[in-house]
Amino acid sequence: MPESSHAAPSRPPVLVWVLPRLLLRVLGLCWVSGSSQLTPACPERCYCSEDADVGMVVRCSSASLLSVPRDLPNRTRRLYLDFNLLVSVPSDAFLGLPLLAELNLSNNRLVHLEPGAFRGLAESLSVLDLSCNQLETLESEALVGVRAQTNLSHNPWLCDCRLQVTMPRLLLPPASLAGVVCNSSEPEDLGVRGIPFVMVAADVDLCAALQRTTDVAMLVTMFGWFTMVTSFLVCYVRHNQHEAKRHLEYLKSLPNKQDPASESTICTMV
Repeated sequence: MPESSHAAPSRPPVLVWVLPRLLLRVLGLCWVSGSSQLTPACPERCYCSEDADVGMVVRCSSASLLSVPRDLPNRTRRLYLDFNLLVSVPSDAFLGLPLLAELNLSNNRLVHLEPGAFRGLAESLSVLDLSCNQLETLESEALVGVRAQTNLSHNPWLCDCRLQVTMPRLLLPPASLAGVVCNSSEPEDLGVRGIPFVMVAADVDLCAALQRTTDVAMLVTMFGWFTMVTSFLVCYVRHNQHEAKRHLEYLKSLPNKQDPASESTICTMV
């Protein structure tokens, strides 16, 4: 067969088109690896977004969470954990979030805040929402150093000395004060159910009332002990008197005649 007048074009060396692809792939892997280190993955059942003005926002609202997520991005500035099933906030729950400025824990089932629950947030936290939960009292150890605008409305508060000591340490927005209402009190006979706590604290020193109740309880206890000891002593004396009387009667019943020989012997010896 006659040779073709047009020679087949020569293929470029393999390295010419393989190397660029390998280089791009390596660069892509490096970028993904670096970005994953800088921006941790968003926690399960949460949505994360980042804005140049706001910063990183993590939304875990209405996610049926039973506990605070432990893998939150450390650049989080706003964290929404509202409308979940949280019962307590453990110690150091937000320790790895140095930039956290707003924390929403409203509409959960919180009944307890452990000591150090907000440790590490003293410098950054400016807004804390604890409204619409089941909190009855606040332990000062749980809110050490926190100076955030705190919403405590719509909780079944036990208005007692602990609450009166802790409340002034918080910054409470005026709009939320009317929602901090006494559900019960200690002492129980104050009759403050349904009254806002600020009105109760303005009229009653709950710590002094508790001290008076404690003093009365101590007096009652001491009187009870005194009565018991007195009763014991009376019973003891009466019992001993009865025994002494019986013993005396027994001695009187003994024969009182002495042997003449013994009498003479005794006198002679003397």
